[in-house]
Amino acid sequence: MTRVKVCGLTDPDQALACADLGVWAVGFVLWPHSPRACSVEAAEAIGQLLKRRAEVVGVFVDQPLDEIVWLADRCLLTAVQLHGHEGPAFCAEVARRTGCKVVKAVRVRDAATVRSLQPYHVDYHLLDAYVPGTPGGTGATFNWELARMHDHGVPVILAGGLNPDNVAAAIAAVRPFAVDVSSGVERRPGDKDLARVRELVAAVAAADRELAHEAEMPATQSQTSAAQLPHGRSPLAGAKAGRR
Repeated sequence: MTRVKVCGLTDPDQALACADLGVWAVGFVLWPHSPRACSVEAAEAIGQLLKRRAEVVGVFVDQPLDEIVWLADRCLLTAVQLHGHEGPAFCAEVARRTGCKVVKAVRVRDAATVRSLQPYHVDYHLLDAYVPGTPGGTGATFNWELARMHDHGVPVILAGGLNPDNVAAAIAAVRPFAVDVSSGVERRPGDKDLARVRELVAAVAAADRELAHEAEMPATQSQTSAAQLPHGRSPLAGAKAGRR
């Protein structure tokens, strides 16, 4: 089952509604320079509302460790997403000091970007689109063939320009653990369109059903062929008879 993460939330009521719609993880940006920056007060309210209902993910970009630790505690984060140039040792220290799951994000330019995640022994790797000067939430997609090169044994969260209209194709191409959507389900930065979120969740579920159906088809066809053989005869019986 492909999970759904909705990121860039700023409103506690919208965050709760996303959880009610079956979203696996709700993310808010705690980097003050983002157009979707969430106030600490709103983030704290989201954390309180979503306890044990969804993953609560705080997004940071090259911020001091002490600041991340303080905000993780105050906002009841269950996961910390690091969307800057944080190294493997920094990520490990975030996990140790916060007790949170860690998501390391990269903006994919080429195959080397995907390979750069290999030393990051975190809970999830997030693959986003590369747009110069912007850490994320750009609405841009990237070449999903590059995402398929990821083979580091860490669950992949696929981001980058996803929306209800293209998410099925993305899932079919990459088979990620989860998809991460921000601009694709909003009216304006930070203001989510819950109808679009509902469409997204439905599109992901439909994509999963289609993949499951495709996986079952070879077995079904094999069983059908066997059922059409004369009772008690093996598939090789006719071939043996023909050689006599």
